[in-house]
Amino acid sequence: MGNHANPGTGILAYGSLIVDPGEEIDASKIGIIENAETPFAVEFARQSGAKRGGAPTLVPVATGGAKVIGKIILLKASIDDAVDMLYRREIQAVGSGKRYTIPPESVTGRVRVKQLRDFCGVPTVLYTDLDQNIESPSAAKLAELAIQSVSIADAGKDGISYLIGAKRSGIRTALSEAYTEAILEKTGTRTLEDALRKLLAEKD
Repeated sequence: MGNHANPGTGILAYGSLIVDPGEEIDASKIGIIENAETPFAVEFARQSGAKRGGAPTLVPVATGGAKVIGKIILLKASIDDAVDMLYRREIQAVGSGKRYTIPPESVTGRVRVKQLRDFCGVPTVLYTDLDQNIESPSAAKLAELAIQSVSIADAGKDGISYLIGAKRSGIRTALSEAYTEAILEKTGTRTLEDALRKLLAEKD
Protein backbone atom coordinates (compact mmCIF):
# COMPACT_ATOMS: atom_id res chain seq x y z
CA MET A 1 0.00 0.00 0.00
CA GLY A 2 1.30 3.43 -0.90
CA ASN A 3 2.15 5.97 1.75
CA HIS A 4 2.20 9.07 -0.43
CA ALA A 5 -0.57 11.49 0.36
CA ASN A 6 -2.89 12.12 -2.56
CA PRO A 7 -5.35 14.94 -1.98
CA GLY A 8 -6.97 13.92 -5.27
CA THR A 9 -8.76 11.05 -3.51
CA GLY A 10 -12.29 11.19 -2.18
CA ILE A 11 -15.15 9.00 -0.98
CA LEU A 12 -18.69 9.44 -2.26
CA ALA A 13 -20.99 9.37 0.77
CA TYR A 14 -24.74 9.01 0.30
CA GLY A 15 -25.81 7.04 3.36
CA SER A 16 -24.60 6.67 6.93
CA LEU A 17 -21.06 7.57 5.79
CA ILE A 18 -22.15 11.21 5.74
CA VAL A 19 -22.73 11.40 9.49
CA ASP A 20 -20.63 8.43 10.64
CA PRO A 21 -17.51 7.99 8.47
CA GLY A 22 -15.56 6.21 11.18
CA GLU A 23 -12.41 7.29 13.00
CA GLU A 24 -9.91 6.47 10.25
CA ILE A 25 -11.70 8.33 7.47
CA ASP A 26 -12.51 11.21 9.79
CA ALA A 27 -8.85 11.55 10.78
CA SER A 28 -7.77 11.65 7.10
CA LYS A 29 -10.47 14.10 6.01
CA ILE A 30 -9.19 17.36 4.54
CA GLY A 31 -12.42 18.70 3.11
CA ILE A 32 -15.96 18.08 1.87
CA ILE A 33 -17.55 18.68 -1.52
CA GLU A 34 -21.26 19.30 -1.05
CA ASN A 35 -24.08 18.60 -3.51
CA ALA A 36 -22.45 15.68 -5.31
CA GLU A 37 -25.15 13.82 -7.23
CA THR A 38 -24.58 10.08 -7.43
CA PRO A 39 -24.00 8.82 -11.00
CA PHE A 40 -26.22 5.83 -10.19
CA ALA A 41 -29.67 5.35 -8.68
CA VAL A 42 -29.90 4.59 -4.96
CA GLU A 43 -32.65 3.03 -2.86
CA PHE A 44 -33.32 1.48 0.55
CA ALA A 45 -32.83 -1.93 -1.00
CA ARG A 46 -30.49 -3.84 1.29
CA GLN A 47 -31.43 -5.55 4.52
CA SER A 48 -28.47 -5.06 6.83
CA GLY A 49 -26.86 -7.40 9.32
CA ALA A 50 -27.25 -8.00 13.03
CA LYS A 51 -25.83 -4.69 14.31
CA ARG A 52 -28.58 -2.80 12.48
CA GLY A 53 -31.19 -5.42 13.28
CA GLY A 54 -31.92 -6.17 9.63
CA ALA A 55 -32.80 -2.54 8.89
CA PRO A 56 -33.08 -1.29 5.29
CA THR A 57 -30.01 0.61 4.09
CA LEU A 58 -29.12 2.57 0.97
CA VAL A 59 -27.36 0.82 -1.92
CA PRO A 60 -26.96 1.40 -5.66
CA VAL A 61 -29.76 -0.22 -7.65
CA ALA A 62 -30.07 -1.21 -11.31
CA THR A 63 -33.82 -0.58 -11.46
CA GLY A 64 -35.97 1.89 -9.54
CA GLY A 65 -34.53 4.25 -6.96
CA ALA A 66 -33.24 7.71 -7.79
CA LYS A 67 -29.99 9.59 -8.06
CA VAL A 68 -29.41 11.35 -4.75
CA ILE A 69 -27.40 14.34 -3.56
CA GLY A 70 -24.50 13.12 -1.47
CA LYS A 71 -21.12 14.48 -0.44
CA ILE A 72 -17.53 13.73 -1.33
CA ILE A 73 -15.19 13.33 1.62
CA LEU A 74 -11.74 14.49 0.49
CA LEU A 75 -8.88 12.54 2.02
CA LYS A 76 -5.20 13.01 2.64
CA ALA A 77 -4.41 9.41 1.74
CA SER A 78 -3.21 7.30 -1.16
CA ILE A 79 -5.86 5.55 -3.22
CA ASP A 80 -4.88 2.17 -1.77
CA ASP A 81 -5.02 3.43 1.80
CA ALA A 82 -8.37 5.13 1.15
CA VAL A 83 -9.77 1.90 -0.30
CA ASP A 84 -8.65 -0.02 2.78
CA MET A 85 -10.11 2.58 5.16
CA LEU A 86 -13.45 2.52 3.37
CA TYR A 87 -13.46 -1.29 3.37
CA ARG A 88 -12.70 -1.49 7.10
CA ARG A 89 -15.43 1.02 7.84
CA GLU A 90 -17.96 -1.00 5.85
CA ILE A 91 -17.09 -4.31 7.55
CA GLN A 92 -17.03 -2.60 10.98
CA ALA A 93 -13.32 -3.32 11.47
CA VAL A 94 -11.94 0.23 11.77
CA GLY A 95 -8.39 0.18 13.13
CA SER A 96 -7.89 -3.53 12.44
CA GLY A 97 -5.40 -3.05 9.59
CA LYS A 98 -7.43 -5.35 7.33
CA ARG A 99 -6.92 -4.75 3.63
CA TYR A 100 -9.37 -4.90 0.78
CA THR A 101 -9.22 -7.63 -1.84
CA ILE A 102 -11.58 -7.65 -4.80
CA PRO A 103 -14.11 -10.46 -4.34
CA PRO A 104 -14.77 -12.79 -7.30
CA GLU A 105 -17.68 -11.76 -9.52
CA SER A 106 -19.47 -14.99 -8.59
CA VAL A 107 -19.48 -14.09 -4.88
CA THR A 108 -22.47 -12.13 -3.59
CA GLY A 109 -22.96 -10.24 -0.35
CA ARG A 110 -19.37 -8.99 -0.12
CA VAL A 111 -18.30 -5.35 0.10
CA ARG A 112 -17.05 -4.06 -3.24
CA VAL A 113 -15.12 -0.80 -3.38
CA LYS A 114 -15.41 0.87 -6.78
CA GLN A 115 -13.81 3.94 -8.31
CA LEU A 116 -15.06 6.92 -10.29
CA ARG A 117 -12.52 8.83 -12.35
CA ASP A 118 -12.53 12.65 -12.54
CA PHE A 119 -15.81 12.92 -10.65
CA CYS A 120 -16.89 16.39 -9.48
CA GLY A 121 -13.36 17.61 -10.16
CA VAL A 122 -11.72 14.91 -8.02
CA PRO A 123 -9.30 12.54 -9.84
CA THR A 124 -10.40 9.40 -7.95
CA VAL A 125 -13.60 9.01 -5.98
CA LEU A 126 -14.39 5.75 -4.18
CA TYR A 127 -17.76 4.31 -3.25
CA THR A 128 -19.10 1.07 -1.84
CA ASP A 129 -21.26 -1.16 -3.99
CA LEU A 130 -23.21 -3.62 -1.85
CA ASP A 131 -25.67 -6.07 -3.35
CA GLN A 132 -29.38 -5.34 -3.27
CA ASN A 133 -31.07 -8.10 -1.27
CA ILE A 134 -34.57 -6.65 -0.89
CA GLU A 135 -36.19 -7.54 -4.17
CA SER A 136 -38.78 -5.01 -5.40
CA PRO A 137 -38.72 -2.91 -2.20
CA SER A 138 -42.01 -1.28 -1.21
CA ALA A 139 -42.75 1.38 1.40
CA ALA A 140 -44.74 -1.11 3.45
CA LYS A 141 -41.97 -3.73 3.43
CA LEU A 142 -39.30 -1.18 4.33
CA ALA A 143 -41.42 0.19 7.17
CA GLU A 144 -41.96 -3.31 8.54
CA LEU A 145 -38.21 -4.03 8.54
CA ALA A 146 -37.35 -0.66 10.08
CA ILE A 147 -39.90 -1.06 12.88
CA GLN A 148 -38.72 -4.61 13.63
CA SER A 149 -35.11 -3.43 13.77
CA VAL A 150 -35.69 -1.02 16.67
CA SER A 151 -36.06 -3.82 19.21
CA ILE A 152 -32.96 -5.76 18.15
CA ALA A 153 -30.43 -3.32 16.64
CA ASP A 154 -27.49 -1.81 18.50
CA ALA A 155 -28.31 1.58 20.01
CA GLY A 156 -28.80 4.19 17.29
CA LYS A 157 -28.28 1.67 14.48
CA ASP A 158 -31.94 0.82 13.77
CA GLY A 159 -33.74 1.52 10.51
CA ILE A 160 -35.73 4.51 11.73
CA SER A 161 -32.58 6.22 13.02
CA TYR A 162 -30.92 5.45 9.66
CA LEU A 163 -33.86 6.97 7.76
CA ILE A 164 -33.83 10.06 10.00
CA GLY A 165 -30.10 10.49 9.33
CA ALA A 166 -30.54 10.09 5.58
CA LYS A 167 -33.32 12.66 5.44
CA ARG A 168 -31.38 15.14 7.58
CA SER A 169 -28.50 14.77 5.12
CA GLY A 170 -30.82 15.65 2.24
CA ILE A 171 -31.03 12.13 0.81
CA ARG A 172 -34.31 11.57 -1.06
CA THR A 173 -34.96 8.36 -2.97
CA ALA A 174 -38.03 7.33 -4.94
CA LEU A 175 -39.42 5.62 -1.81
CA SER A 176 -38.25 7.98 0.95
CA GLU A 177 -41.52 9.81 1.53
CA ALA A 178 -43.81 6.81 1.16
CA TYR A 179 -41.46 4.83 3.43
CA THR A 180 -41.66 7.58 6.05
CA GLU A 181 -45.46 7.76 5.82
CA ALA A 182 -45.75 3.97 6.17
CA ILE A 183 -43.75 4.07 9.42
CA LEU A 184 -45.92 6.89 10.79
CA GLU A 185 -49.11 5.06 9.84
CA LYS A 186 -47.97 1.75 11.35
CA THR A 187 -46.88 3.42 14.61
CA GLY A 188 -49.70 5.96 14.87
CA THR A 189 -47.27 8.85 15.15
CA ARG A 190 -46.65 12.16 13.41
CA THR A 191 -42.85 12.23 13.11
CA LEU A 192 -40.10 9.66 12.74
CA GLU A 193 -38.59 10.86 16.00
CA ASP A 194 -41.92 10.21 17.76
CA ALA A 195 -42.15 6.78 16.14
CA LEU A 196 -38.67 5.91 17.37
CA ARG A 197 -39.39 7.11 20.91
CA LYS A 198 -42.62 5.11 21.02
CA LEU A 199 -40.96 1.91 19.81
CA LEU A 200 -38.02 2.31 22.19
CA ALA A 201 -40.43 2.81 25.09
CA GLU A 202 -42.26 -0.38 24.10
CA LYS A 203 -38.92 -2.19 23.92
CA ASP A 204 -38.13 -1.20 27.52
